[in-house]
Amino acid sequence: MGDESDDVLRVLMVRYQAGEADAFDALYAALGPSLRRYLLALARDAQRADDLLQDTFLQLHRSRRTYNPGRPVRPWAFAVARHVWLMDRRTRRRKAPPHLNLDAAPDLPVPPEAEGLARGDALRRALAQLPPDRVEALLLHHVWGFKFDEIGKMLGIRAGAARVRASRAMAALRGLLQ
Repeated sequence: MGDESDDVLRVLMVRYQAGEADAFDALYAALGPSLRRYLLALARDAQRADDLLQDTFLQLHRSRRTYNPGRPVRPWAFAVARHVWLMDRRTRRRKAPPHLNLDAAPDLPVPPEAEGLARGDALRRALAQLPPDRVEALLLHHVWGFKFDEIGKMLGIRAGAARVRASRAMAALRGLLQ
């Protein structure tokens, strides 16, 4: 878009800052399609891009008072969109694997590799000391019989990483139970 469009966007933003709701509709119509394409390129998922677009306009609404009319609207809006995307990405990465409540679990069969090491409560206590992602891989493989490529797909990791997690969990389990 050229300079004239930047001027039009500035006028719309100033009107929106003054409380004119129809100015928001015009800003959404002018910025929405390009912001959505940008977010789609970042997120690589149409539904997620749509959600991020809504979050972006919510943030634009919340921070409309901070907009400086001496600056162009488009870079400011794209910076807000990028921030929204980064926050979403950070949140998704921080989501820990679901916590395994081993106390509420039924009796766990002992993996053949751990036979003779422990039974019942001792096994539960030892498993509770291990990182949840390793316990999950161990249980999926040794208790429920999934192959490592299946576990990798379930956990969103490579099969080799699933194998390493299960192996490290078994080694730590042996150490804790001896």
